[in-house]
Amino acid sequence: MPRSDAAETAPAPLPALEDWISHLAYERRLAAHTISAYRRDALALLALAGDRPLAALGAHDIRRFVATLHGKGLAPKSLSRMLSGWRGLFDFLARRGEVASNPCSAIRAPRAEKLLPEALSPDEAVRLVQIADRSDAGLRDRALFELAYSCGLRVSELTGLDTAAVDLKAGEVRVTGKGAKTRIVPVGRHAVDAIRAWLAARAPLAAPGESALFLGARGKRLGTREVQRRVKHWATAAGIDRSVHPHMLRHSFASHVLQSSGDLRAVQEMLGHASIASTQVYTHLDFQHLAKTYDAAHPRAKRRK
Repeated sequence: MPRSDAAETAPAPLPALEDWISHLAYERRLAAHTISAYRRDALALLALAGDRPLAALGAHDIRRFVATLHGKGLAPKSLSRMLSGWRGLFDFLARRGEVASNPCSAIRAPRAEKLLPEALSPDEAVRLVQIADRSDAGLRDRALFELAYSCGLRVSELTGLDTAAVDLKAGEVRVTGKGAKTRIVPVGRHAVDAIRAWLAARAPLAAPGESALFLGARGKRLGTREVQRRVKHWATAAGIDRSVHPHMLRHSFASHVLQSSGDLRAVQEMLGHASIASTQVYTHLDFQHLAKTYDAAHPRAKRRK
């Protein structure tokens, strides 16, 4: 990431800046690296302001500073973090009566280009979840992957599941997602069969009183890092020649269900998205799939050699 040279030419820190840094360290108890980043961002602001006091800066000045840094190659994500630090500094100064208002309050960083989520093809997804290993770990991983692909669960939701959350007879799972919101998601037949096989192996492995559905070392709840490691292991074993992570099963679920049904609202509910806008990204994946099919199949789409 290109570094702004603003901080390198910044004037000596103001006493108010040091007071703010002390406030972040001793009252808000922020981490040392976070405080260091806020200090750099504040020094960059002072350098951009030059001889002008912070109290004289207006929203138009902040917009100009942001445009200057963006023009030097600072990424939108970095600019957003920097603006957050500037807002915090001005809020602190306003509480002390040193500035009349916060000139950053209505300023937003340039929007970053949204990257489409990466999904597996239906063939790749099936190859990944069809684990033939009948060991305890193999049974667990197949149940884990089948459930992830069947229901589109986040890795934190998977590892947070207890055995009581799964109703195999009804074919559904109760999931606690972001914001502690609970939703009921249907579970497919293959996932039900895989979970049933795993539960039979799980019983003698579980530590006393352990309620987690998926177990790791010493019969305790499986961690997210181990899930990531197992996904990579089985993706390699399945001959999937790219980097695969657990969230790709969630993306694949959403993309494949949407391709088959076209029911955006249903996919939104199953994914646990608060906003339909979060789900609409999968319509772009669906369009990409259709575009590739068109390019491959339509006589008028084929390029001349």
